[in-house]
Amino acid sequence: MPNSTPSNVTNDDIIIIENCSKSFGEVVALSDINLRIRRGEVCFIFGPSGGGKSTLLRCINHLETIDSGRIVVDGIQLTEAKETIDQVRAEVGMVFQLFHLFPHLKVLENITLAQRVVRGRSKEEATEVALALLDRVGIPEKADVFPNQLSGGQMQRVAIARALAMNPRIMLFDEPTSALDAEMIQEVLDVMLDLAREGITMVVVSHEMGFAKAAADRMVFLSEGKIVEIGITSELFNNPKEARTKEFLDQILT
Repeated sequence: MPNSTPSNVTNDDIIIIENCSKSFGEVVALSDINLRIRRGEVCFIFGPSGGGKSTLLRCINHLETIDSGRIVVDGIQLTEAKETIDQVRAEVGMVFQLFHLFPHLKVLENITLAQRVVRGRSKEEATEVALALLDRVGIPEKADVFPNQLSGGQMQRVAIARALAMNPRIMLFDEPTSALDAEMIQEVLDVMLDLAREGITMVVVSHEMGFAKAAADRMVFLSEGKIVEIGITSELFNNPKEARTKEFLDQILT
């Protein structure tokens, strides 16, 4: 298996993951992971279910703690100190599979709450930001409705707007379309494509290979807690070097 650290590392790496391992009891979720992600890069992580993809994202945002190794996010090394965790989370937006909107708050309130509590913005400023982002994700008319009045695609777009409202430097997407009906998937992918064109750093865990082809700079194949292969998107699609990568791509692309 090749060394999973890219050879073209630059001083502009915004996420540095070195020798990271994570287990849940006897189950090894991540094993000696090395990965560097450059500022402005769209990194697409794919692989079989249970391979460690979501765990890796959650470790970057310190929703899970690693057992060994180190993670540095925008120059800040993650430690157990609350101040460090808060610093990193203020710069990292995360969009989950199941939206995690507050059901008792209207859409506008869902997007303004963290702005006011974490960023210290006034109600007026937070509202202005929220309305602009709702327009950006294509649902400005939904500001005053509750989440249960939205479709799945609309809820995910609200979740993206809520994350963007914090002005993150990095966006993490954990299977953002997996809970959506087929007709709703493209509307979420379109928002993500727009973000990719704007140059925000994105780490995307997904099986949506069309998005990878359209937007990803590099792809990472993760299986059984290990990085099997990293490659520039076009090269990995057309000529994967590892047999396991080729086999997996053949299965999901046919």
